Amino acid sequence: MHLTADLKKFCRSNGADIVGVADLGPFKSNIPVIPHDLLDVYTHAVSVAIHLEEAVLHDITDHPTPEYAEHYRSTNASLDRLTGEVLQWITARGFHAHPIPASFITDEKNLLGHVSHKAVARMAGIGWQGKSLLIVSPEFGPRIRLATVLTDMLLKADKPTPQKCGTCAECARACPSSAIKNVAAKDGYADRDEALHFLRCVEKTLEFSSMPGIGARICGVCVKVCPFGR
Repeated sequence: MHLTADLKKFCRSNGADIVGVADLGPFKSNIPVIPHDLLDVYTHAVSVAIHLEEAVLHDITDHPTPEYAEHYRSTNASLDRLTGEVLQWITARGFHAHPIPASFITDEKNLLGHVSHKAVARMAGIGWQGKSLLIVSPEFGPRIRLATVLTDMLLKADKPTPQKCGTCAECARACPSSAIKNVAAKDGYADRDEALHFLRCVEKTLEFSSMPGIGARICGVCVKVCPFGR
């Protein structure tokens, strides 16, 4: 248990605002990963989150702003630096680790990464998966970015948090593509199509990516409007 406490302290001292640990057992049977044997040698995942600046989100209306796009990129870079530091911390203690970049698409057709940061974060107790599919943390709501480090270090896993969205539909009402179905799921969604009209979200973020100063498939509207964590 002391390793877990020491690791979380290290993560926070290097820029993480929230840290959690997930048991990878459940992922090995029902969570898609690329490649399929990615998790074979690992037992746990460390989920780290950085709080997005509220002032940057303030000016988002029904589309992202260049300031948000730049903050998105810089926060991802900070997360990747942090997970690199976590890798060194773990390997220095004789264990193996594998950092997963904050925003990296492995399967362009299906828009999938090596492993879902959101799925890991939910199991690691960072927050619950909201109706927008974003992780909603008690501290900051969905105004966070995530990254993951896989490891075989002997860590104490945190517990997932049940969804607390209730009857709130702020994200569904604000979504510029009407992609959010406003479906609640206490313990997470079976797949993303249960919560979203996923292609609507994909098409809208692709449209936004071509706007001046954006250059990334982002939106930010549901991030801004969520009442949790304000």
